[in-house]
Amino acid sequence: MKPIIRILMLAFACALTAIPSAQAQSGVAGAYTVSYIEVFPTGENDAVALLRNLVKTSRASAGNLRFEALQRIDRSNHFAIVEAWKDKAAHDAHVAAGHTRDYRARLAPMLISAYDERPHTGLATGPLSAGSLAGGGAVFAVTHVDVIPPKKDEAIGNLQRLAGPSRSEPGNLRYEVQQQNSRPNHFTLVEIWHDQNALEAHETATHTRAFRDLLLPMSGSLFDQRLYRSFD
Repeated sequence: MKPIIRILMLAFACALTAIPSAQAQSGVAGAYTVSYIEVFPTGENDAVALLRNLVKTSRASAGNLRFEALQRIDRSNHFAIVEAWKDKAAHDAHVAAGHTRDYRARLAPMLISAYDERPHTGLATGPLSAGSLAGGGAVFAVTHVDVIPPKKDEAIGNLQRLAGPSRSEPGNLRYEVQQQNSRPNHFTLVEIWHDQNALEAHETATHTRAFRDLLLPMSGSLFDQRLYRSFD
């Protein structure tokens, strides 16, 4: 191992000696969901209209704490929904609600890939209000992190240690680590940055590079980062 890499890894591992659990943080939701949606390019505008209406009705639903619809920057017919709910029961009620079922039915003919909804649990999520005042130039990064099952617990520690210094960077508005319920060795990073420059500074930061070096030997697939803008 090159000396500089060893130094980066050591600095990263020692950056935080204690990470508060999601349950210990105030205002943290009991259930998180990240959904991915891909529609025909010709259906992009109709999908945007459906999603705008879904955001409005869902935010008014009992138990909703946060509901954001995002449009991918480089592929504008790709969307993501990032949700936070009081608990699983509130999320399940939302899925069963008439407005949600109507949205799904209207969206279905536009889809070019199955509707991909992934329930999560928060691992290192910070204040629930983080990012609520993101401006129009803010960049959302939603990243899927997949590790081999034997390395799950080690990956959790590394991800939690990444969250603290990343959340403290200039230009960061939100930095969340979530764990997928059905595949506990799969994780999602949900980030909001003030602008593209702030995101790029984070990508080259010492703690980010150290994390990526540690992640590579335990990865089960490519580090899948997608960039979005919010509808708000």
